[in-house]
Amino acid sequence: MEIGLLKIIEMKVHFIAIGGSAMHNLAIALSRKGYQVTGSDDEIFEPSKSRLNKEGILPASIGWDANRINDELDAVILGMHARADNPELNKAKELGLSIYSYPEYLYEQSKQKKRIVIGGSHGKTTITSMLLHAINEIGMDVDYMVGAQLEGYDCMVKLTDEAEVMILEGDEYLSSPIDRRPKFHLYHPHVAIISGIAWDHINVFPTYEGYVSQFDKFCQVIEKNGTLVYNTEDKEVNSLGEKYKSDINCIPYQTPDYDVAENGTILRHDGNVYELQIFGGHNLQNLMGAMQLAFAIGISNDAFLTAMSGFTGAGKRLQKVNETKGFTLYKDFAHSPSKLKATTKAVKEQYPDRRVVACMELHTFSSLKKEFLPEYKDSMSAADEALVYYSPEVVKHKKLEPISKDLVAQGFGGNVHIMNKTEEVLSFIKSKNWNNAVLLMMSSGNFDGIDYESLGAEIIEGLE
Repeated sequence: MEIGLLKIIEMKVHFIAIGGSAMHNLAIALSRKGYQVTGSDDEIFEPSKSRLNKEGILPASIGWDANRINDELDAVILGMHARADNPELNKAKELGLSIYSYPEYLYEQSKQKKRIVIGGSHGKTTITSMLLHAINEIGMDVDYMVGAQLEGYDCMVKLTDEAEVMILEGDEYLSSPIDRRPKFHLYHPHVAIISGIAWDHINVFPTYEGYVSQFDKFCQVIEKNGTLVYNTEDKEVNSLGEKYKSDINCIPYQTPDYDVAENGTILRHDGNVYELQIFGGHNLQNLMGAMQLAFAIGISNDAFLTAMSGFTGAGKRLQKVNETKGFTLYKDFAHSPSKLKATTKAVKEQYPDRRVVACMELHTFSSLKKEFLPEYKDSMSAADEALVYYSPEVVKHKKLEPISKDLVAQGFGGNVHIMNKTEEVLSFIKSKNWNNAVLLMMSSGNFDGIDYESLGAEIIEGLE
């Protein structure tokens, strides 16, 4: 009897706008899974370029080319960077190909898995990285997608056929140029968390009520008999937990009791004591949320908290850059009002006897919008001294109405130094006496060219 050989069908996937920070990670993950991956973009920057090249999937040329699209493709994945009239997208539509947004394709890849989705205006990456840290320490096998680069990972998307659980960071931003739904509406979680709700993405959600409603809709797409883990200390989140507790399993969490320690935090839970390297009420609040997610996939509270003793924080989230006796420099991704307030408060609480100087950069579309500035009122009041930097050129580039220093100062509530030149910021910092002090640099950018490590090293050299 002749035995036929099974032919393994190689899936063919094309990425339109493959160079995006999220898109290139998904492309790499699919290539590693054995898919035939192609892509295109009109610009590809580092580190995407080097990473794609290393995997052998960097486009041979820059630009769009409809000839790249053919009926042999199993899927076309469309990134936010592409326009709705993209020639490759038009060709894919003409051929009737399956076109997916980034989140849609992640859902396709995880349909048969238990999906854990981390949502919230702030804390998503921290909670996701906490959960993954514990999973790695314990030795579980899971698939995942994280929205930021974490230390120790060469790709922030992992997709396999074997893993039974998929961890997804659930962003509320739009899915693609032709799909205006928030990404996290497409994941249909079995277990979801909402860490907090603070108005963001004002360019997409121009009203506070419209923004909050996206999280209500997120609760509605949780799978039947699913679970919502919710932060009771956030008014809007707590309201959602109360609203949906009769429909799904709702598990509350809040900031635990803790003591500030010299090198972090002493946490007491269920009669046990845990020494942690992280600090700040918002971080410990995130820890409690992550613990509930871990429990939902079979990790006991004690096993989770024990594993967290080695966790030093998510990348760019209260990350220690330089330290010497009496001086420490931190960098943080904080840019929204709620993040600024939580981060500044955490640093002052950890260093109550030191002078804390907090510097932040208005960099995002929302933060530079005149109507949004009042949301920042008193957001850095915990600092002993505060500075806000913004670039008029960036405001112009984003095609926003010009903002004055006085307007920014009014928004923050006074007692804040306002600067719009990088040289001014550096001059301000270098003029200070940094004995017994902490410098906190907060931005989703880098103050238009400040090298934090070099700055910290220069300050330390001046102290010696």
